[in-house]
Amino acid sequence: MNAEFLDALRQIEKEKEIPLEVLLSAIEDALAAAYKKRYQASGSVRVRVSSTKGGFHVFCEKDVVEKVQNPHTEISLEEARAHNPEVVIGDTIEIEVTPEDFGRIAAQTAKQVVVQKIREEEKKRVYEEFSERIGEVMTGVVQRREQRNVIVNLGKVDAILPPAEQVPTEPYRFNDRLRVYLYKIETTPKGPQVMVSRTHPSLIRRLFELEVPEIAEGIVEIKSVAREPGARTKVAVYSHDEKVDAMGACVGHRGTRVQSVVNELYGEKIDIVRWHENIEKFIAESLSPAKALSVTCDESTKTALVVMPDNQLSLAIGKAGQNVRLAARLTGWRIDIRSESQQARAAAGDGVEISEPVVSASPDSDSYNPEGTDAA
Repeated sequence: MNAEFLDALRQIEKEKEIPLEVLLSAIEDALAAAYKKRYQASGSVRVRVSSTKGGFHVFCEKDVVEKVQNPHTEISLEEARAHNPEVVIGDTIEIEVTPEDFGRIAAQTAKQVVVQKIREEEKKRVYEEFSERIGEVMTGVVQRREQRNVIVNLGKVDAILPPAEQVPTEPYRFNDRLRVYLYKIETTPKGPQVMVSRTHPSLIRRLFELEVPEIAEGIVEIKSVAREPGARTKVAVYSHDEKVDAMGACVGHRGTRVQSVVNELYGEKIDIVRWHENIEKFIAESLSPAKALSVTCDESTKTALVVMPDNQLSLAIGKAGQNVRLAARLTGWRIDIRSESQQARAAAGDGVEISEPVVSASPDSDSYNPEGTDAA
């Protein structure tokens, strides 16, 4: 094999990250296919690659016969014994049949086999690499739109950001750099298809891991995340070290850490609350920035009745019920909210039912009910 050809293979090895052994194997298969096509050989053809000046050598299995009808698959006894004196009629012998010229058509066949092998190896490597990175956040560049899909280049592959995983308020302009959450990789006839998301709650977890060293080190833990993509997110955090303030670590000096996450999410509001093992305290925290007067929990139904000051009732509910809805998802509890005045009237016996809250939100619902019945 001449040095120029070997250098070309090593260049492909470096650019495509395909081992040289795989490339040599592809060439062996290609030459075997080319030989069969050129000489209509139907027997077993094997190609051996030599790294010396000898280059490539083609070997073919031939049947030992008395009368040769197809010289490419058969060999006479006399000629066969020139290679191996012990062969007899009916034996199969492997001899070198390296041609001086494969011909244009055979060469084209060899090229197609090599190219196909390289493509298959590339697809295999992409699948192996990205299947190991499911659940990670990766930085990509917006390339184009295909119908409603956004194509994001991740370096070695173009990932698909489907409509269901897009945030309606985000622009996705050409050449925009953004971080995406890799949640799935599919095998298709065209090769591996990498699927990414901008709405997945775990995107928030991974972004905070990148910005907050205490989370990456395991000192601070994100216990739960509730998100309405593009609008607002609530994050419950807990510190395993009494000397480290979980909220302070996530917010950072003058809010720099949380602001970096907000900027990445195009201004999505993020509320960071402390997680408590005591569910009543946790539910009270989850309704932040509103301050609850009291929280009463029913373990059997996983329902919490929260009493709020009159002047903080609308803050606790949030715009269109967003705050209480996110709090319910964050805690996993149904939250019923009543005002302080309504609670006082109920206690005085003015005919207001204690079981009738001002507003109710369930963790598995996308809506809230201001009348106090079950959320739709």
